[in-house]
Parts: sequence; structure tokens; C-alpha cells
Amino acid sequence: EQKEKETWTSRKRKRPIVSAFLDESGKIKRYNMRYDLTLILCCCKSFLGEDSEGDDFYSMLGVDREATQDEIKRAYKKQSLLMHPDKLAQKGRKVTDEDQAKFTRMKEAYEVLSDPHKRETFDAVGERGMKWMEEPFSIDPQELAHNFATSSVLDRSKIFSIFVSLGVSVLILPFLICLHVDGVFGLDASWFATLVPLWLWDAFILFYHIRVILMGPIQKPDHVPAEEWVDPLPMKKRFFSLARFLLIVCFELMVGLKMDSIVMIPWSIIFFPLYLWEATTLYKKWPLARMRIVTVEDLEQALGKPFTQFTQPEKDLIGKRYNVVPNLNSPEFEAAQKLKVRARHDIIKSLFRVIFVIVLLVQLDGEFDWNWWLVFSPFWIMTFLICFANYQAFAEVQENALKKDPNLFTPKNSADVETGEAAGYGAVGADGNATSSAANNQSNLTDEEKEELRAQVMAGSSRLCSKCCSQGFLLFVVLLFVAKLQGATFSALWIISPFLTIAGILLLCLGCAIFGITEVPTDGVEFDTADFGFVAGAAPAGSTEMPQTSSVNYAPPQAPAPSPIIAMPQNTAAAAQAPIPATATAPIQLPAQSVDLLDNAEAGTRIQTGFDHQQISELD
Repeated sequence: EQKEKETWTSRKRKRPIVSAFLDESGKIKRYNMRYDLTLILCCCKSFLGEDSEGDDFYSMLGVDREATQDEIKRAYKKQSLLMHPDKLAQKGRKVTDEDQAKFTRMKEAYEVLSDPHKRETFDAVGERGMKWMEEPFSIDPQELAHNFATSSVLDRSKIFSIFVSLGVSVLILPFLICLHVDGVFGLDASWFATLVPLWLWDAFILFYHIRVILMGPIQKPDHVPAEEWVDPLPMKKRFFSLARFLLIVCFELMVGLKMDSIVMIPWSIIFFPLYLWEATTLYKKWPLARMRIVTVEDLEQALGKPFTQFTQPEKDLIGKRYNVVPNLNSPEFEAAQKLKVRARHDIIKSLFRVIFVIVLLVQLDGEFDWNWWLVFSPFWIMTFLICFANYQAFAEVQENALKKDPNLFTPKNSADVETGEAAGYGAVGADGNATSSAANNQSNLTDEEKEELRAQVMAGSSRLCSKCCSQGFLLFVVLLFVAKLQGATFSALWIISPFLTIAGILLLCLGCAIFGITEVPTDGVEFDTADFGFVAGAAPAGSTEMPQTSSVNYAPPQAPAPSPIIAMPQNTAAAAQAPIPATATAPIQLPAQSVDLLDNAEAGTRIQTGFDHQQISELD
């Protein structure tokens, strides 16, 4: 063991991948790097930057990176005898704040290196990365941007390679299927071999489900009472999700065997796992679609007592049959209503999928030789219904908003101002009171409530646009697919060409963003900003400070001086007899000829005005 330790220590190399520590028996125990550290080194290295040399914990303790736990402990005791404030005071030395800070940093270094988990993290990502992993919200966005702008090309290439790998892993399966359909792999090519990416994805997802099940029940937090704690991911739900996934895998395997003519069973039997999967979907969504929402007031009226006097068995029975919300205007009611509506939509989609599968099986088993455009008719109808349902939902949101505030989306343009319809002008009767129409159009909502209504309408419009665009995109792809089934002669790659185009554009933009970001130095750079209120080398107007020597100073715009009252000829006697306020300055007669308002010889700009008295009176 001693020889092994000496051999391992003599290597004198930094180990970013493997950490070595001693177990209880004194033997060297090597740990493979954790997955989270591997991900950070690959993805986030360019954002972390480099730690300064003075922050190395190993140098603070006076040990190398291959030091054992015993060596670190002895080094800490030695440094404590030299740096502890009490020891320094015993030696007659005055303890300063710097000495105290050094001892605190040394103690922090020992706490990190004495913990195998923290030491492995420190060896991989340094002190800054370790702190960011422990406290993610302590990350400074400006520091992240600075580190990324100054990072190396290799670190940026790692990030870009991850996006490329994700795109390839998603698109490789449809790409291989299209090549198989076009006969690129030959007439005797195996579909099982073509679907290898699908089997890899299934293995990865199966591994994830098993890991989630092996985690066991989630422990109750200390601050949550036992009677209020509900496991957010119960074991029943985990096994149910695994069973649904296994049904999909079974269906994929049977389809692969059928395509390779290994099994000669009808397509109706091969689709049997898909029937069960749709049945589980209905089992999940049916209770939500039939959910009854009641308020606390309704329950109190039904039982004849306040809700606080309900017994626990009564609350449990009510919770099984109803979804209780405080009132109809509460966020809980809106969330429950959305959940109910979404469940109903999912059931309708599931029914359309079942109808489509039935028609497809009739076509595949040779019962009828229908046109493929007719076979996909359930899909065309479902696409139209999805767009129509989203439009109807948007119309309801807009209608409810207009009921609460009829003038919510009334434009306030110049025409409205002239006619007095914008802010209630012109809606006053002869007696000085508001007319009935104006009183009906007025809203008692606050500005915050109006902004919330506008936000709801904007959210509804964005959902409508996103749903319609996504359904239009999917419809275009399915049209290409059906045309190929109907006997079109174009390559099958045209079916996935929209996905390939979008993926290529996204990768191009990501590549330009990742490799094109650099830090722009601003030292010694001068900007010509004289036309925007900036004066180089001069203090702002009205300031008593001396001009600075910096290259750019900002001159804030001055507030305009109060304009003198200009006497205008009036057409009515009442206007002529109107007295001038005592605080006003003496009237100034404006000449009819052109007046030079600005004479700037340097800029060469002259602004002329030639308005006479009558024109200025009309403008006023």
C-alpha cells in the first residue's frame, strides 16, 4: 500500500477525470467523475473562466494535488500553528485583518479538500465553478458574458458540438428511413438495422424510467407537516408511465418484425399494443374531463355550516368527488378549468386517432383499396378542429375582456381627439353631465387590471398563432407523406426537408452566435456624438465643473424656458376682452416677415419661419 501511494503521488499530474482518495482501510480508492461534472466541463467551461493562481486551495495548505487525506490533515494542523490568530498573538505579533482573512481562507481550503465530494468538484471546475454549482443564483450574468466572450475556440466548440449532436440524434432516424424507402440501402436491407437509432432511444428512455423507480418515494421535507405532505411522484404513477412506454416499445418491435417479414400476422394484431396505449390515455383523461368544480360557498350552503367546521372524513370525501376552489374568480378556478378543457381536447384527439387507426388497418390488411387521401381524412378534420377550437378560445378571451372594459382596445388617434371621443371629450350634455352612452362605456377597472386584460388577450393571440402555425407546418409534412404513399416519384427526403431546413438554419444561427461573440474593447475609443447631445471635452451647460479630459461627456438637454405670451388678433369681442394674467410677461408682437431662429455657422444649419399672425392663430 505504501509503494502504491508513493507511485501514485510521484506522477505529479493534475487529474481532471479521476480522483484518488484513501478509504477506511487505507487503500487508494478511485472514483470516476460524476455526470454533472462531465456535463459542466463540456457545456459550461467557457462560462466559468479561470480561477486566479492565488485562489488555489492546494497551495494554501502547501500540498500537491495528489495528496492523501492524512497529508492534507497534517498540512492543515501545521498551517494552523503558523497562521492561527491566537498563535500569532502568543508570539507577540499584532494580528491584523489580513492575517485573519488568510486564516479563514486556509480553513475554507481545508473544508473543501477534506470532503471527497467537494474536492472532486474543485479539481474539475475550480473554486468559482464549485460555488456556482452550490448556489446557482449567485451567478453574475455580466461575468458569464465576459467569460464566454474571452473563452477559447475549443470551449465554444464543445457547446456547439452538443447542439449538433442533439440535432443529429433527432433527425438521423427519419433520414435513414427515407434512404431505406428510396432504396439506397438495397432491396434486401433490413428494417431492424435501419431502426437502430430508435432502439438506442428506447434503451435510454427505459434506463431513465428504471432510475426514477429505483429512487424510491420522495422524502417529506422537514418544514411540511405529515398530514399535508403528498408525494408529487408516487410509485403508482411511475409504474404506470413505465407500462405505457413498454406498450410503445412492443408496438415498435412488432412493426419492425412485420416489415422484415419475420412475422406474418395481420396488422390489426400488431396494432394491439397501440389500442391499449390509447385506452390508458382515456383512463388518465376521463376523470379530469368529468371533474366537477365547486366553490367553498357552494359547499357551505349545501352542508349548512362553515368550511372550517368540516370534519376530515368529509373533506376527504369531497376531495375525491369535487375540485374545491375559493371562488369563481380565483386563480385556482382558472387552473382547474384549463385542466378540464385540456383533458376534453385530449380525449377528442384520442378518439380521432382511434378512428384513423381503424381506417388505416382496413387499408393495410387489404380489406379495401381506398385512396390514401381518403384514409387520412380523420387527420384533415382534426387539424381543422384544432385551429377552430383555438380561434374560439381566443374569441372568448377577447369578448370577456371587452365586456369588462369596452374601450380597452379603442385607438386614441388624432381623429378621436378632434371629435372628442378619446378621453370623454364631447360626451358631455348641455347640462354639463356625461351622456348615457359615455357613462355606459366608462370602466371602473384600474390600470393594473386593464394591463392584465391586455396581457390575457395577447397571450390568447400568441397561442392562436403558434397553434395555427404548428398545425400548418405539420399539415404540409403530412401532405408530402400522403403524396408519396399515393405514388409520387419524388424522393422521400422531401418529406423531412422542412425539418432539415429548420435544423440547418438554427445550427447556422447558433454557430454565428457562439463563435462570433467577442469582447469589444472600449478603452481609448472616441465617439462623434455632437448631434445627439454629447459634447466632447466639455462640461454640461449650466455646470460649474471644469471640462473633463475624457473622450466623451454627456450634455443633458436643458428644460425649455417658459415661452412669452404672443398677442394674436381675435375674431370675437369676448376674446378681445379677455384679460391677460398678471403673472404673464408683456405681449410681444410677432412680425410677419421671416425670422432667423438659429444661426449656426459651424453646422451650416438655418431654420426659417414665415408664418403670419393669422397662420399662428390657426395653429394655436
